[in-house]
Formats: sequence, C-alpha cells, structure tokens
Amino acid sequence: MSAILDLQLASDCADIPKQEDIQLWLDTLLLHQQMTEKEITVRVVDVTEIHQLNLQYRGKDKPTNVLSFPFEMPELNLPDGAQLDDSMSTFLGDIVICAQVVTQESQQQNKLLNHHWAHMIIHGTLHLLGYDHIEEQDAQEMEGIEIAILQKLAIDDPYQNH
Repeated sequence: MSAILDLQLASDCADIPKQEDIQLWLDTLLLHQQMTEKEITVRVVDVTEIHQLNLQYRGKDKPTNVLSFPFEMPELNLPDGAQLDDSMSTFLGDIVICAQVVTQESQQQNKLLNHHWAHMIIHGTLHLLGYDHIEEQDAQEMEGIEIAILQKLAIDDPYQNH
C-alpha cells in the first residue's frame, strides 16, 4: 500500500523534509485508511505563492500552512461500452504547503519541525479524502484520525496543550 508521490519543490527554504519522509507519512495514512495506490501531488511553496492561492481560492488575504485541492473527475461522454482506465480513479489531488509557515508554527508551538511537517501532510491529505474541521463533530473525527496516524509514526498528539 503505497502512495504515488509527485513532490514539487518551489521553495528555497532549507527546512523541507526529505522525499522519503513524506512518502512514509503518506504510506502510513493510506495504510490506516485501508487504501492503496493513490496519487498525491505535494507542492512545497514560499509565502508569496500560498498567500496568493489562499486569496484566490478561499478569499483569505493572508498566508496559511496548507491548502488541499481534491481531484474532481470531469464528466466525460464516452462511446457506448467504453470504460475509463482504473488509473484515473487513483489521483486524490494536490496539497500545497508553505515551508516558512510550517517552520514558524513549529517554533511558536514548540514542536519538532519534522513532526509538524508530518502533521500538515497528513492533515492536508485528509482534506483530499473529504474530511474537514468546520463543524466541531467533524473536527473531532478528523483530529482523532490525525492523532492515530501520527501515533503510528511515534509522533505525539499535536493538539495536546493547544
């Protein structure tokens, strides 16, 4: 059960995790969710790009830590009897994550940088899978899944003391 990772580095930040770490975090999430062979693009960006995307897609005029863009299959008119290749259903979507914001948050929250990166990658991927934290009940469910996956990676509960 492994993630198909497309890692795009569009940041000069020195504190970006290794591809192997991101792969492990995604693989652990897919195993926990009992999923196989899902393709995820992770794009690591600087403050300027995440700020622009946050404004454009969420109407928020400030940078953020992570944005998720789930893949939506376009409606296709296929000839009678034609079927889509199964590989079309493997793409989950894109995660855009800001290196500087993750670094700043880890310092402010007294968390190990790599642990915060793992949390943000897992958090963003759960958004690709349809989880959200707008309503309190949904937030508790999403946080519970995050905590369970992070625990498998020997990472403490990111919500304790916050």
